[in-house]
Amino acid sequence: MQLFYSPDITGKFHDLSAEESKHCLRVLRLKIGDIVHLTDGMGKLLECRIIDENIKNCKLEIINSQDDFGKRDYSIHLAVAPTKNINRFEWFLEKATEMGIDRITPVICDHSERRNINRDRLNKVIIAAMKQSLKAYLPILDESIPFKSFIQQNLPGEKFIAYIDENQTIHLKESYSGSGQATIFIGPEGDFSREEFEAAKNAGFKPVSLGPARLRTETAALYSCFAVNFLHQNPVNKKITR
Repeated sequence: MQLFYSPDITGKFHDLSAEESKHCLRVLRLKIGDIVHLTDGMGKLLECRIIDENIKNCKLEIINSQDDFGKRDYSIHLAVAPTKNINRFEWFLEKATEMGIDRITPVICDHSERRNINRDRLNKVIIAAMKQSLKAYLPILDESIPFKSFIQQNLPGEKFIAYIDENQTIHLKESYSGSGQATIFIGPEGDFSREEFEAAKNAGFKPVSLGPARLRTETAALYSCFAVNFLHQNPVNKKITR
């Protein structure tokens, strides 16, 4: 299945963007009559037929439509301090999108070594990963936000903060009840400052461990994403309340 993305889809026909048209016709060498799939990134999956091979404006005829494709009954929101090496953050975004994530908020912390991100570039990474993994929901990438502003938000569901502390022995999988939405806060390479940790706790974030190993920021974030998805897909390993 070849999947293409367009945020605005209406009617029985749709024109791919110049970039998507080029990929469709020149890279994949698809022709008139070939069947492709299209998503709006909001759960709609469309089966389409190519009816025009314009390299800048490939035209599709929509022949079948499915709503809520791959919809889950839970959501994952990761708040992550962007890594100094942006390639590592891009790797996390790619793999988390493939695995299943709903929202990512880059948060600037006391120990953050990177304070600026190219959101347009990162969104392209997410879109490519969504198409590659054949998903119909595009994860939301927020604008970067300061730590204090983030914890003051009214976030629904359960809230966790992963903090490196030898006295913190309660693992995420033991603390997470599985009730709808989970927001997990992952700090920078130098971890959260003690003041940030206490402020997050006072704002309702539950401290959790991600195991005995000291993980890189992007690894910890992906591990958290995997853990929540795994618990829902394998409820025999933990009772997930509905």
